[in-house]
Amino acid sequence: MANYYSDIKEIKFELENSPLMERIVELKERNFEDKDQYDEAPQDVADAMDSYDRVLDVVGDIVGNIVAPNAEAVDAEGPHHENGRVRYAEKTYENLEAMNKAGLNGMTMPRRYGGLNLPVTVYTAANEIVSAGDAGFENIWSLQDCIETLYCFGNEEQRQKYIPRVCKGETMSMDLTEPDAGSDLQSVMLKATYDEENQCWRLNGSKRFITNGDSDIHLVLARSEAGTRDGRGLSMFIYDKRDGGVDVRRIENKLGIHGSPTCELVYKNAKCELCGDRKLGLIKYVMSLMNGARLGIAAQSVGLSQAAYNEAIAYARDRKQFGKAIIEFPAVAEMISNIKARLDAGRALLYQTARYVDIYKALEDIGRERKLEPEERQELKKYSRLADAFTPLAKGMNSEYANQNGYDCIQVHGGSGFMLEYACQRIYRDARITSIYEGTTQLQTVAAIRYVTTGLYSQVIEEMLGEIENGKLKVENYASGENAAENGEAKELSTFNSQLSTIVVARLKAMADKFNACTAAVKEAQNDELHDLCARHLYEMTGNIVMSLLLLQNAVKAPDLFAKSLQVYLNLAEAEVEKHNTWISQVTVAQLDAYRQA
Repeated sequence: MANYYSDIKEIKFELENSPLMERIVELKERNFEDKDQYDEAPQDVADAMDSYDRVLDVVGDIVGNIVAPNAEAVDAEGPHHENGRVRYAEKTYENLEAMNKAGLNGMTMPRRYGGLNLPVTVYTAANEIVSAGDAGFENIWSLQDCIETLYCFGNEEQRQKYIPRVCKGETMSMDLTEPDAGSDLQSVMLKATYDEENQCWRLNGSKRFITNGDSDIHLVLARSEAGTRDGRGLSMFIYDKRDGGVDVRRIENKLGIHGSPTCELVYKNAKCELCGDRKLGLIKYVMSLMNGARLGIAAQSVGLSQAAYNEAIAYARDRKQFGKAIIEFPAVAEMISNIKARLDAGRALLYQTARYVDIYKALEDIGRERKLEPEERQELKKYSRLADAFTPLAKGMNSEYANQNGYDCIQVHGGSGFMLEYACQRIYRDARITSIYEGTTQLQTVAAIRYVTTGLYSQVIEEMLGEIENGKLKVENYASGENAAENGEAKELSTFNSQLSTIVVARLKAMADKFNACTAAVKEAQNDELHDLCARHLYEMTGNIVMSLLLLQNAVKAPDLFAKSLQVYLNLAEAEVEKHNTWISQVTVAQLDAYRQA
């Protein structure tokens, strides 16, 4: 029987081989204060890690034996619009029932609300696994993550009211976009007015492109301040489907993720309640909500890349042409190797980002309970900044990779890839949205570029190179779990790792030098338009270098898993960095007019 967790050793590696995980567990468990109150609470770090492993094994089993086998039927049927409501495809209900029976909801929520109290990193792994089985279903199931925003900014009464419901399996949505307000959320005009007679807020207007829009509990961005037209007039509201007042006008007819209903909603005097403070809906709460969603899309993208790799390599091993399997042809082998390299590099970036998010979120949560110590405040500041910088990088780069990997998967299949009978076409269609929703790649560039110009990424790259050069990375034989000094096999690995690191570090230094030179050249031009034109190029250079470094760290620890991908990815990254270096070195202010097309 297939298991989408235990069958993919790279996921477990990412969970077990970071020095940050022990700190994450300690923070999430508050030094294990729940161990005497809840039977399922871990006793120590090892117990917690074992618990995470068991939860993900359940997720992997359900995905491998229910969600993935149902994916084609769900894609073919899709959701239905009936009398202002949504009815999922029949197999979607089967998927939801399986996840609910297993208790896989409210994964990151505290145990006192019925949650599992899992770190974001573990929840991210679950998202990846579900997405590898069916990216459309992941959109429904993973929106439980909206409850994080309510937990962080709602009051205790709201927490007690809504969080247990989500932990029991009720669904959520975030209602942000409107017909005239796509990425420009400052233009949101859904009207929120206070009903003095009934002591509640009312919503009137419409929303569009709302994923899982007929959910049980909605977080809604609406204009609470009459006469305003910018972000300062927007607040966040909680809408409960039980109260009525919201109808689904239609379900969008989409290219992919067919199982996930994307809805246009009409609010007619819908009762709701304010979440947090007025006027902070966009400025504070949506930014938090969006960052969580972007990490989720990064996980979805990695899951789709894994699915593309699974389909491509299985077909290439089975398909015979000219008397041999097509995987033996270099052109096919290169495509599959590139898919795997992008997958491994993207996954490394995903989990590094999730770990940063875990630390700062846990410290923020502790800060709501007590005053943080000075060293904790510094730690919070550090990891909040890193999470803010890495989230748009993880979302943008992985979503672009998912698209490329889906494309290459079809190419490996040849003519068969164009036929609807093969899963690769669904993976390709599902992947296309990942670089669009929750902010296009262009918007991820906008979010990330300030960390290029302020030097944060350069600092991170320099520190990572230093760790490798100074031998701070622990060299292990991950396959045997033994330290490099303990046996002959491991000594060979140590030598291999040393040689690998020396060669790779030299190449990475050259890439970093080109990146720093390009950054300096763009800054020295002192032209905002040229800066904006070069931003995407600098953004992708950053991603290529950072992912190469993260993959190198993994290859040093587990060459059996990552050495081949490292060598392939490094070739890809070098070519990309050189491409962007050439472009930036040639573009000038005088050429700007050529990029202003009528």
